[in-house]
Amino acid sequence: MKARKSILLLGRVDHTEAMRVAAGLTIFGHKVRLVFMTEPVAETEENMRQAELLELSDIEPETTLAGQELPYVSSAALSLAMIEADAVISL
Repeated sequence: MKARKSILLLGRVDHTEAMRVAAGLTIFGHKVRLVFMTEPVAETEENMRQAELLELSDIEPETTLAGQELPYVSSAALSLAMIEADAVISL
């Protein structure tokens, strides 16, 4: 059996794809942390479907943008998360 990994997924360019990938990684038993960056997540029908998958996968997304509804991650906290993760994926 493969070891469970701690994966930090950065949603920088394609938030929808980042949500899909994050939920998919949990199928393999990995612990996934998803942090959205660059801009707020668009309120589209597809993003709402992907957000439901995140909820089913027990992933609570975060953001580097202050003032959003999601929990805020400072640059210092994000740096620490990157160091502590077994893998960092940027989408």
